Amino acid sequence: MEGVTNLIPVDGAVYFYPALFSPEESDQLFSALINNIQWKQEPVFIMGKEIMQPRLTAWYGDADKAYSYTGITMTPHAWTPELLMIKTRIEQIAQHTFTSVLLNYYRDGKDSMGWHRDNEKELGNNPVIGSVSFGASRYFHLKHRVDKTLRTKIRLTHGSFLLMKGTTQHHWYHSIPKELKVTGGRINLTFRTII
Repeated sequence: MEGVTNLIPVDGAVYFYPALFSPEESDQLFSALINNIQWKQEPVFIMGKEIMQPRLTAWYGDADKAYSYTGITMTPHAWTPELLMIKTRIEQIAQHTFTSVLLNYYRDGKDSMGWHRDNEKELGNNPVIGSVSFGASRYFHLKHRVDKTLRTKIRLTHGSFLLMKGTTQHHWYHSIPKELKVTGGRINLTFRTII
């Protein structure tokens, strides 16, 4: 991406735009998403045990684009005006068209996301993932699948955009660990293309 540094040294591409949305836009979008999205907390199966996800989720997008992960199949809600505005803005940078978005609402620093790769088969071979954050800043961690010395973390700020592409999902895990000092909520939107 022109003028933006790749944040990982090998095996993929991760680009960060710390203020793609202005503070005013970010405040308005955060409030609209809190109030207008159909949030739910669902159980997932991890190592044969059912646990409640430590965050709220929602799935929006094109009508025929369901999504499955960790034993959950999500049927999309229709795009809202706010989601379409965000999608249009990030597609201009990504040079890519997204069909769907997974929303995660981290209510405070106790909510989290474990290590994973966005490598489900319906995302295709080299998925492009566009990640937008509003609300409290949280650390986003990356670690290489094979070379354990390759690790980095990025502070995802209010109104920021993180773009992952190329072979990133083959070679890198990512997570949002607990940060108990964080008291505010954060909404993350990960835009994807379901093939």
